[in-house]
Amino acid sequence: MIEEVIGMGLGGSIRSLREEIGLSQAQLAGQAELSQGYLSQIENDEVQNPSASVLFRLAQALHVDPRCLLEAAGYRDILGSGGDADFETLVDPDLLRFLARLLPEQQRYLLRFLQGMEREAPVEVG
Repeated sequence: MIEEVIGMGLGGSIRSLREEIGLSQAQLAGQAELSQGYLSQIENDEVQNPSASVLFRLAQALHVDPRCLLEAAGYRDILGSGGDADFETLVDPDLLRFLARLLPEQQRYLLRFLQGMEREAPVEVG
């Protein structure tokens, strides 16, 4: 999937990844701390050189390896020899799509519930 996305160019890659996890432009922009207008310009390839900082924030919000977006943006020279290392998404994309459909208040309630479960989980002593 990531290889297919990289071949689309940066804007297409971001749009495809965003749609795959069910985020609107406004949601992704908010999570990445960008304006929706700027994200729209990036997705439409109207921004030639978004900063690495912007790409890192977008990658974090999209739950992908930042190298994916850096490569799509043409930053191959700074990727170094670690560019072939595998990256595993820690959150199931189906779960992200489900969460994205919830209202913010429902997301907060679910987060508090899960945090309570985490505190009550038994700790194994090895």
